[in-house]
Order: sequence, then structure tokens, then C-alpha cells
Amino acid sequence: MKETCKKVSQVLKKIFGYGIMICLFAGGLTFFGYVAALIMGGDAAAAICTFIYKTFMPVVIKTSTVFVLLGLLAMYLAGEKSLTVGNNKNKKKS
Repeated sequence: MKETCKKVSQVLKKIFGYGIMICLFAGGLTFFGYVAALIMGGDAAAAICTFIYKTFMPVVIKTSTVFVLLGLLAMYLAGEKSLTVGNNKNKKKS
């Protein structure tokens, strides 16, 4: 059972890592959208900013939340205790 949990944990950690990387990249792309809106100005800028704020960012936030939950599940399955106060022992001894 422990080996299965560790294998599932490794898969979830890879999914978490790539997913969060994509979400961070997508969040960083909003900077370029706002810069383009600043350069364009007018109604086009308002449309770009509204799209980023009301459509794009909520999707990125919800997606990153799902990936964070996958990361926490991976930590739980691996027996890691990274979110506790105490000494530097991060893993349970098996």
C-alpha cells in the first residue's frame, strides 16, 4: 500500500509542478496584455483589460487552486509534513 501511495504521489507531484508552472506563466502573460492595452488606449484597451480581469484571471486562479490541492494531496500520500512547525524532518520514517 505504501509503495502505491508513493507512486501516486510522484505522479501527482509531476502534474502539480507542470500545472503550477503553466499557471504562473499564464499569470505573467497578463502583464503583456496590460502593457498592450496601455499602448493601444481607448475602447480597445478597456476591452483587453476587462477580458483579462473578468474572464482570463478567474480561470487561472481556479486552475491554480486545483493544482495546489493536487500538490497537497501528493504531500499527504507521500507522508510529508512540510507545513508543520518543528524540526527539519520533512518525511515520516518508514
